[in-house]
Amino acid sequence: MTDHRRPRRRGQGELELQVLSALREADGPATAGWVQERLGSDLAYTTVITILTRLLAKGAVTRERTGRSFAWTPASDEAGLAARKMRKVLDGEQDREAVLASFVTALDADDERLLRELLRQPKAEGES
Repeated sequence: MTDHRRPRRRGQGELELQVLSALREADGPATAGWVQERLGSDLAYTTVITILTRLLAKGAVTRERTGRSFAWTPASDEAGLAARKMRKVLDGEQDREAVLASFVTALDADDERLLRELLRQPKAEGES
């Protein structure tokens, strides 16, 4: 008996993480075709382009023209992408103080200690 079920549908965030992960494994800038090969044949080339374009709009990847197409590079690691998402949420709130206070009070003791240590460190040149 043949199984005619469709493959499990991946969520947009899951695909973005997979594409970023593939780009991080590359030895340098990678084409959408290379990313598609890396992720498997069940993912359409147009889907890879769509995900890369969304990641570009979010500032998570950069691209450079190579011939008639583009080569893509991750702009930051997973921690940087998570931080960018957190910042976007914070920027969308009216009462930043309340949001930050709520965030800090919800941290467990180890994370709160780590955050306090990070805040005591001097900022590197160019950081705001």
